[in-house]
Formats: sequence, structure tokens, C-alpha cells
Amino acid sequence: MATKGNSGDRKSRSQLSLIIVIGLCCFFYILGAWQRSGFGKGDTIALEVSKNAECVLNNLNYETHSGGDDGKFDDSESTVRIYPCEDRFIDYTPCQDQMRAMTFPRENMNYRERHCPPQEEKLHCLIPAPKGYATPFSWPKSRDYVPYANAPYKSLTVEKAIQNWIQYEGNVFRFPGGGTQFPYGADAYINELASVIPMDSGMVRTALDTGCGVASWGAYLFKKNVVAMSFAPRDSHEAQVQFALERGVPAVIGVLGTVKLPYPSRSFDMAHCSRCLIPWGANDGMYMMEVDRVLRPGGYWVLSGPPISWKTNFKGWNRPIKELEAEQNKIEDIAKSLCWEKKHEKGETAIWQKRINDHSCRERVTQSTMCSKNEENVWYEKMEACITPYPETSGPDEAVGGAWKPFPERLNAVPFRISGGSVPGVSEEAYLEDNRLWKKHVNAYKRVNKILDSGRYRNIMDMNAGLGGFAAAIDSPKLWVMNVMPTIAEKDTLGVIYERGLIGIYHDWCEAFSTYPRTYDLIHANGVFSLYNDNRCDTVDILLEMDRILRPEGAVIFRDQADVLNKVNTIVKGMRWNTKWVDHEDGPLLSEKILFAVKQYWVAGEKSTESPQ
Repeated sequence: MATKGNSGDRKSRSQLSLIIVIGLCCFFYILGAWQRSGFGKGDTIALEVSKNAECVLNNLNYETHSGGDDGKFDDSESTVRIYPCEDRFIDYTPCQDQMRAMTFPRENMNYRERHCPPQEEKLHCLIPAPKGYATPFSWPKSRDYVPYANAPYKSLTVEKAIQNWIQYEGNVFRFPGGGTQFPYGADAYINELASVIPMDSGMVRTALDTGCGVASWGAYLFKKNVVAMSFAPRDSHEAQVQFALERGVPAVIGVLGTVKLPYPSRSFDMAHCSRCLIPWGANDGMYMMEVDRVLRPGGYWVLSGPPISWKTNFKGWNRPIKELEAEQNKIEDIAKSLCWEKKHEKGETAIWQKRINDHSCRERVTQSTMCSKNEENVWYEKMEACITPYPETSGPDEAVGGAWKPFPERLNAVPFRISGGSVPGVSEEAYLEDNRLWKKHVNAYKRVNKILDSGRYRNIMDMNAGLGGFAAAIDSPKLWVMNVMPTIAEKDTLGVIYERGLIGIYHDWCEAFSTYPRTYDLIHANGVFSLYNDNRCDTVDILLEMDRILRPEGAVIFRDQADVLNKVNTIVKGMRWNTKWVDHEDGPLLSEKILFAVKQYWVAGEKSTESPQ
């Protein structure tokens, strides 16, 4: 719906009859989606979404509108006024800022890791969208097309022109699904892997893609119902992670460097590197050991590109044959020490499988190489060249973590971490009750935000994911959820989330998230502000970060105590957000409330009339 006009106009519109509201809602829903989605005029994708979605019958603006915002917003009920940042901050990533990065050592990619600004250097303004910003196409069209205005960077179209990564066509980028290691397309490459790795049966569900580029591998894995957590550094390949998220593919800015990856041990069913340029044999195999830490027993590691098949390809790679031979031998030796079994090598692709327990290879591992620290304490923890030990099993045939369940059966089945008692205070009964509760919550959400599962929202974040109940209740091929486990949460349940076939990440909300601006369509914030209500960090800072990563006209669902949400509501009204209060679905006497919000559409160059000059 349109957001033009002053506060008096908005008040008068709210007093119209229900029939007029319904008519206007549907009209602007369709008109706005048509005019601002992807290609623009003539595009039919947004119209298809409109046909399949009910209109939203409240005071929120859930859909794109025609014309630009006039730069004004109603802050009559707000004591906080927050104004736009300068236009040069359009793609600001606070903890991966390029200028700050260059002040850190280059050894082991330290300068590409997270380096967040101190409090006094944080921006306290709203990050603008680029001029011409358009709502992304609906999935699966977004996989192949991205509006040029959303990420106007052409360097990859030149650098990777012959590798079929990305092409610039008029006012859009097109992603043909190619890659350096899959010249015949991602589908053909993935099908080759699937001849060895059981993707089609649902047994392999979660994947980690290291050095992902524009994440075409992850994009096409969705056909197999496999969800990949992709990461790449913010480097000279401009906007590769931004492109991935614009396409609707899970990705974060990250690198294998000096600190542990922000994922729990024994989480991913599969890990992948396709010419990711990671020196796997360096630092005594430290990077392979980190992949081993996050790989489930029985999981698979795929390595494509040099040095695999060096005997055939060393001339084309323009590298000394002895160097390549030594590199592959080093990788093979490390894999053996990690208890990995080589399952396949063909062309430039090799596949190893991590054994289900250590009974068959205990003699290969000396006590001095085993890690001794708490394996789940990973946030900013230094990476070490040590092997994460397997938990004990009773016999050679018992799989660590229990037998694998296929997806989607594993989504709601009781995870082994819970049935095995490794999550203190969470019983099987409590887990099942949590599932029931979140199904009820999500059904209530859909009664207010009637386009929640229409395909309008592709990239969704749960800021305080708990057991993953929200993501499981909203599960759909149209969307994916980034389940965030706050580092200060009372219980670490991120391993449970992965066991369910979902993905997630550790994060401290006192810092910026490792992503570009405007990369999430919907954010769910359950109890986040109560969790951080000890003055650990400022509420405004967390809300500004939510605004940074939320798309224009993206939605937020806050669930918290009424007094907490009252403070939140006061702030976001000064941030160009529209809000709507809703009682708990069990009645108005409960102190927990729900606050729905929608970020207004506005772009760089638009100034509030009350903004300081």
C-alpha cells in the first residue's frame, strides 16, 4: 500500500469503511508489486504473488508501492528521531568495513574476519537503499535474476565472464548457474555429487559451502531439498555474498581465518569447496580440522579443483607438478588422521566421508593432537590445529549422534541431542510442547500478516531461535530461516536446530550481523529485548541493526513483554516503521504481546523535512 501523504491523511484513511479499505488494499497491493518488482513494467511475477495472497487488513504496509516515498514520516508519538545516513553508506557492513579491515594483519586472512567498531564509532543513522531499489523477484525466479539497482556492481561480470557466474542484461543481472568447476551448470555438477552422496533420499539436508562466490551451488541445491550455509569474504570480488542473498540463497560474510566458524560441532551433513582458494594443507591442516569439527559423523566433504587430479591438469593450472603432488598428499594425510574415508575421485572432484565413530582409526590419532577446550565455545575463539574428539560410543557400529533421519521426518522428530540428554533442562516432552506452541504462534501471525507464507518473504531471520520451533512451523519451499543463537542465551540449542535439518549461526546482538544491508525480508524477534535488557548494549543499536539488514517494506514480528515492546515501539516510530499492537493469542490478560512492524520504502537522496542540515 502507498505510504504517501502526511499524518492527517493517514488518520483519515484509517476511518474509511471496511469495504473501501479492502478495495484500496488490493488495488495498491497489485499495482505496487507490479511497478516495483524486478524487471518493472511488464513483469508478471509480482502479479502471480498477488493472485495467490490475501490482502492485509490492517494499518501496515506489507507490499511495495508505486512511486517513491516523499521522505516524511510521522514521529508524533515518538521521542526518538533517527535520520538517514549519508548516501555513501548504502552498503555499509560495520564488522567487515573495508577501511578498518586494512589495519589488521593479512596473515591467515585475519583482516577479512570480523572487526567491529567500538561504541563511539558506531553509526546512529538509517542506512539508505540505493536509488531505484526494487523488491526482488519471487523464488525461484530470484535464483536467476537480480535487479541491477539493488547491487549495482559489474566487476564480477568482467572477472568471471568466461566462467558463466553472472551476466549483465539491461536492468538486471542474470545468473546462468555456471561456475569455475561446473562449466555444464550447477545441476549437472550436483547430480554427479548425488551419485555418491545420498541427497535425493533426504538423508543429506544441511551443507556448508566455503568460499561460495555468488552461491550458485547452494542456489541449485534447493532442487534436492538441501539447504546450504554459504560464506565468502568481503574482498575484491565485489558483492558476491550480497548477490547470493539478493538471489534468495542463505549466505554470510565470513572466512576461514584465525577464529572458529560460528557453528556448533557435528552440525552439517556435507561440506563443500569448489576452487575456494583455501590452503587446506597449511597450518598443519587447521582448516580441514575446523571443517571436521562442524561436520556430522557420517558426513561428506567435497573438494573440487586443484590439486585434485594434478597428474592430468597440472599444465593447465600453470603450477609445478611437485608442488601440486605434495599439496594433494598433504590433504590425503590429514584426511586419514581425521578418520575420513575417501569415497570418490573423478576428474577434479574428490569426496571423503567422515566415519560414524572413531573405533576404526583410534591408532591414527595421538593424544597430543586432540582438542581439549570446550568445543561449543566458538564465538571469537582462536582456531587451533587440533582434532575434535568423537563422543564415546558403545560399539563399532553405533553412530555418534544416533542414526540419521531423512528430511522432512527429522524436522519434528525428537533430536538425539535431546533424547540423549546433552541439552540440560530440555526434555522430550518440553521439545514436543515447544513444537506445538510455535505452530499456534505462527498460525496467529498469519491471521495478522496474511502474506506471511505467500512467497513475498524469502529470506527470514529468527533472532532468538531457541529450539528452532518458529522455523519448523513456518517451513516451506518458498522460504528459508536463518536461526540465530545469541551468545548470551541461557541454553545453547543450535546443535538441536541443525539436527532438525535447519541452519543457523551464533551471534551477539550487541554487534552487527555479518551481512550486507537489505538482505532479509522478514525478521522474527522473540524475547530478544528482554534477553538484552541488562544494559549490555543499547536497544537503539539493536533496532538500527535490524533496520540495516531489513529490506525496504520488509516486516518484523516482535514478541516480548508489554513494557519492553512499548519502548521498542517508541523508537521504531522514529525510524520510518509502521507498527500494529496485537494481544497474545491466548487473550489480553497475558503480559506478553506481539508488535508487528513494516519498514517504509525510501531511498538515498530523500531527506526528511525535519532532518538537520
